[in-house]
Amino acid sequence: MENLLAKSNPKVTLHQHIDDCLHIHDFLSEQFAHITALKGVPDKFWEYVKISIIFHDLGKAHSEFQKILNGKPHKWKSQRHELFSLPFFSSFDGIETNKKKIIQLAIAGHHKDFDKLYERYISGFYQEGDDDEFDFGSDDEKITYEEEFSKVDKISVIQLIKKYYEIKLGDKVGVTDELRTVDKYLYRPIDVENENYWFLTLLFGAIKNCDHLGSAQVQGITNVVAEDFAFLEAKQKGLQLKGFDFYAHQKSCSEVTGNVILTAPTGSGKTESAFLWIRKHFKEGKTGRIFYVLPFTASINAMFERLSDEISSSDKVGMLHGKLGAYLNDYFEEHQYSQSTKKEAIDDLKQKFKYVTTPVKVCTPFQLLKHIFGLKGFEQGMFEWVNAFFIFDEIHAYDAKTFAQIKVLLEFVTTHLGVKVMVMTATMPTFLSKEIESAIGKFTPIKADDELYKKFQRHRVRLMKGLLGDNLKKIEISLKRGNKVLVVCNTVKEAQKVYKKLQKHARRSVLLHGRFNATDRNAYEQTLIRSEKSDIIEDINLLVGTQAIEVSLDIDFDVIYSEPAPIDALIQRFGRVNRKREKGISNCFVFNENNESDFYVYDKDVIERTIKVFERNDRQIIDESILQKYIDEVYPDWSQKQNDEFNNTYEIMKSSLKTLIPLCHSKKREEDFYKMFDGAKVLPQIYEDKFKEFLKKFDFISAENLKVSIRKNRLGQWLSEGYVRKKTFAYEKNKKGDLLEINYLITNKVYHSKSGLNIEEHEIWNEETIW
Repeated sequence: MENLLAKSNPKVTLHQHIDDCLHIHDFLSEQFAHITALKGVPDKFWEYVKISIIFHDLGKAHSEFQKILNGKPHKWKSQRHELFSLPFFSSFDGIETNKKKIIQLAIAGHHKDFDKLYERYISGFYQEGDDDEFDFGSDDEKITYEEEFSKVDKISVIQLIKKYYEIKLGDKVGVTDELRTVDKYLYRPIDVENENYWFLTLLFGAIKNCDHLGSAQVQGITNVVAEDFAFLEAKQKGLQLKGFDFYAHQKSCSEVTGNVILTAPTGSGKTESAFLWIRKHFKEGKTGRIFYVLPFTASINAMFERLSDEISSSDKVGMLHGKLGAYLNDYFEEHQYSQSTKKEAIDDLKQKFKYVTTPVKVCTPFQLLKHIFGLKGFEQGMFEWVNAFFIFDEIHAYDAKTFAQIKVLLEFVTTHLGVKVMVMTATMPTFLSKEIESAIGKFTPIKADDELYKKFQRHRVRLMKGLLGDNLKKIEISLKRGNKVLVVCNTVKEAQKVYKKLQKHARRSVLLHGRFNATDRNAYEQTLIRSEKSDIIEDINLLVGTQAIEVSLDIDFDVIYSEPAPIDALIQRFGRVNRKREKGISNCFVFNENNESDFYVYDKDVIERTIKVFERNDRQIIDESILQKYIDEVYPDWSQKQNDEFNNTYEIMKSSLKTLIPLCHSKKREEDFYKMFDGAKVLPQIYEDKFKEFLKKFDFISAENLKVSIRKNRLGQWLSEGYVRKKTFAYEKNKKGDLLEINYLITNKVYHSKSGLNIEEHEIWNEETIW
């Protein structure tokens, strides 16, 4: 009994593993105690989770599986041990029948999706014989499921759960129709209309969290507590000592519970507003995980660093986005970790951020949306959403398709999972606000007062004739006057051209756009951040960029020169100038002519309406209190194309949720999710040798950081034109001489670390690259 193993490296007994999982259960049952208030979740939910954990791995007592764990010769035939756990649970009569069926499903599926479990491990192994039993093996030598179960050490298992968990089973534990559990469910699955849907989904999510964290022998799970809001009191006291206080809208947020839509100018403390709102819930005992959702990677990184500094325990804050590995790689590189230690630390942090162990997550909306697409692990994700707080900052920044998906997400989580939502914006068209309002139901609108808007007047629009690229002399003069100058172009090509001409007039300059590799882009962003924190005269006085800088960095320049763009994009660009309101009124120069290529990025009609607004307000100080009027003039509604895309996406997503089935994961859903990301990565050939060196050191993140993202349609074009080639690098991965093969795409388009990938120039292919 005591010698039954659950894990082999290191060796962990079955008893110890169950206890490790129950240890996690105790933390979760306390932190998610209110889960039983949800519709469809039984009052005994946590008792059912406990029973599930006790039974989930008992099938590991199979004699051949134990030989594997003990490193002995064996005849294990790649069966699934969880299938041998089922007869033990079937003989347990301590749970009412309707609940028992749900728990049986969760135990059977706690490792493999049901479709794979049936196809590969039941239908593929246990064939139906003449006696209607499931048999294993060839026709000449059939082994039945019942015969295989006879090899399980039933006596030891029965003694173990009786001694340690006070569960009594009869001596005649045997096979009944357990394998039918899987194919019956596949034939008639539990969908969202079923009364047991949320019981099964959340039970499975809880079991998976307990099993995963128990296997890792995690000793505790942190939760947000009252002390974590101490930074709010400290900020308020600091303000009061200077004769100020929190703004009225911040105080309003501290006094309400439930959903909120907050409208306030950029830089007016919306982040503090969000945490004051959450603190109010916590004071009333309404606790939950926190998800702070932002549209851009750089702003996520900055918010992660900020919250890590402010919340009392920094290990409570994590982040999730597609470039997380690159960020962590730079972080550990800066702290001079060895390669092996760095890789281990990165993997550990990525796992920690991913799971319920981290109670505050800063993320993109796609990290949430993937769960309603039904990607593997969605049950764990939805479990973590129970009674959570979703904070959406700058929600207007998404395209029509993503906005429709976010609306479906908000409807889903507020209806079923008790999620509270705060939407924060400085500039959101009224028609978008109405979509959000209909998604979240009852809410409290909070808006900064007019007096504050007047205090935030800091910009004067200066409409200039012609193309920005034809008027660089004006920018040169501004640089010579000692100004910190921001120049924003609509395309990478134009930004590269402008930067090349202006950089010689600046003491220190940076170009920032989306066609750098992660290594260079992260370096330039960090250079900008350090420059902003420095008081020395040699700080950066010229930044040229694309829309990549609109809401990504906390920077403060003296003046901006911008190509014409939609009004909301321009307002975000203006927000990088005189950000701290310490420079009086700063000029924001906008040129009134576009390059034709701009209209591949922005809608022409929207830009024209924006120019008309600014023509009426040329040389006027921007009154932020009436910006909403201008926003609605430019964006009265979706364009017809956007409207069709929004409606179609919304209806498809709503219908798709009806077929979101726990324990079953659709390959098509996964493909649909990843189709949203219109990008591919190519390696500039200048970095091929460096790329291979990183791979030889198993430094895969640094290798990946050398690649540049391009659109998929451009990739197809370059492949056909010979500017991109497919390659494979094979190298020894161990002393035995086993080979590891890495496939990658390489381009001969010119890449410079200062300017990024130039799509109009290419080099001769290196000789070793030619096939």
